[in-house]
Amino acid sequence: MKRIALIGMPNAGKSTLFNRMSGASAKVANWPGVTVDLLSAKLLLAGAITELVDLPGIYDLHGFSDDEQVVRHFLCNNSIDLVLIVANASQVDRQLTLALQLKSLGLPAVLLLNMADEAKQHGITIDTEQLGDELGYPAAIFSAKYGQGYGEVYQLIESELQNSQAMPTLSLEHDFAVDQAVETKLEQIIRHSVDMPIQAGHSTTEKIDKVMLHPWVGLPLFFTIMFLMFQAVYTLGAPLQDAVAWLLEGFRDIALAPLLSSLPTLLNSFLLEGVYDGVATVASFVPVIILFFLFMAIIEDSGYLSRAAFLMDALMNKMGLDGRSFVMLLMGFGCNVPALMGTRTMRSRGLRLLTMMVIPFSLCSARLQVFVFMTTALFAPSQAPLVLFSLYLMTFVTVIVTALLFKGQFNSQEPFALELPPYRFPTTRQMILRGWHEIRHFLRRATKFITIGVVLVWILTHMPFGVEPASAASWSGMIGEFMQPILSPAGITPELTVALIFGFVAKEIVIGALAVIYGLEGSSLMQGIAQQIDWVQAYSFMLFTLIYTPCLATVATLRAEAKSAWYTTLSLAWPLTLAWTISTGFYQAARALGY
Repeated sequence: MKRIALIGMPNAGKSTLFNRMSGASAKVANWPGVTVDLLSAKLLLAGAITELVDLPGIYDLHGFSDDEQVVRHFLCNNSIDLVLIVANASQVDRQLTLALQLKSLGLPAVLLLNMADEAKQHGITIDTEQLGDELGYPAAIFSAKYGQGYGEVYQLIESELQNSQAMPTLSLEHDFAVDQAVETKLEQIIRHSVDMPIQAGHSTTEKIDKVMLHPWVGLPLFFTIMFLMFQAVYTLGAPLQDAVAWLLEGFRDIALAPLLSSLPTLLNSFLLEGVYDGVATVASFVPVIILFFLFMAIIEDSGYLSRAAFLMDALMNKMGLDGRSFVMLLMGFGCNVPALMGTRTMRSRGLRLLTMMVIPFSLCSARLQVFVFMTTALFAPSQAPLVLFSLYLMTFVTVIVTALLFKGQFNSQEPFALELPPYRFPTTRQMILRGWHEIRHFLRRATKFITIGVVLVWILTHMPFGVEPASAASWSGMIGEFMQPILSPAGITPELTVALIFGFVAKEIVIGALAVIYGLEGSSLMQGIAQQIDWVQAYSFMLFTLIYTPCLATVATLRAEAKSAWYTTLSLAWPLTLAWTISTGFYQAARALGY
């Protein structure tokens, strides 16, 4: 099987090309550090099955970040038939250095100049034939985002792959003489093959940035945008969630319940109240999660997150972090795992460890399901978006407290540098791929963690045989009562306690666990919980869910990335302690004030 490697600087569009070629849904966003692991896909090229590998973005083959080490390790330990060097055509004068470094290795390669539309807007003209002659391998210009010139690029890749031979493993020793030769050659290539205006500016981008990056207006505007996003997610998502829940309830009552009615009572309960009710309750929130990721895709791909990092850098620096830490924190709103892996772009171990410690406080999509459920059940429609936004703000409160407390143990002097790309808007295709990616991610988790979780909850609530389900005599009731001295000061009931315990595995299980514990689903479950607890208990429960120990996948990633058992233990114990402290403080204060 042949192998193609995709290499390029961060934000050059490698993952967009990867998606277009393979139909896969690698994460694509308009700021550096998104591709943090080796993504691969198999496709038919030039009549042969070919493995396409998307490597992390790097600036230099001789860099010292973990991402750059990943690329070097891949080049040195794998045979490669063809290298696709993806470069931003609108920044060709800065992005050819990497192409020349790769050329010095003798690898068979093709230079693909992406973002042809932006280069044209900026008045940049590139003679790809002359450029290819200068480099010694073919070059083409296209737009991976819009597909302009993609057909020609695809044919070029097939042609070069047919004629290429796999290269043996390489040795990448740093030769400063080669670096000097690269710089000299770069000047010659730009002079012969690229026509650039004296000042290639982004007039629209600059006008927008005068407002977005204003020292007084910038931050309030950022938080306003995020509030409006949560408002839109709730306003549009709640009716969709209700519709999906109604369909699932209808299927249960009309088709599934009659079909299973002849089964023994215990087995019927297991399949309906255990497996189906638990998974269906979680599944009803898929529209909310899709909307959340669609809005986040727009914000990310627009280039706005880089601006947010720039705005927050001064504040983050006071806490021992930097603007990249803020970007990874926002990335954690989707899922903590890729955000943790994104810290590989940081060279300072202290900065990386402190950033990884605060990322799990991000209001991830799994927690969002719990919060939308609770706010819909206990708060008026006009209050729910504000409640969601307050939890979003609590993310930053916990980050600030944690960073200030631990920054002395994780020192860093690494300077912060981040390129601000021009503003862009994602295409419909990109947003559809993003939505499908989240559905697929949910389905994978539903068939693993969520299904196993709700089955275990059903066992705990129905055992030992003969007891009333979820009663104090059941195993779940015993666990809840055992934990009551610890969690009752926070207003968390035994039923909610059991759900939190299973939230250690995956936060998506929390809602499914509640469905099994109460023996209800959908709107009936919301009504049942609203009769058992008040808004103070609900908000305390949400605070605890937001802050306490992350899911097993996140813990495993923390352990793998930090390579320290002590650090992993600290990352588990501290959030649990902070969650109890904040939830208990809120609950006791609210009760003292008469709520």
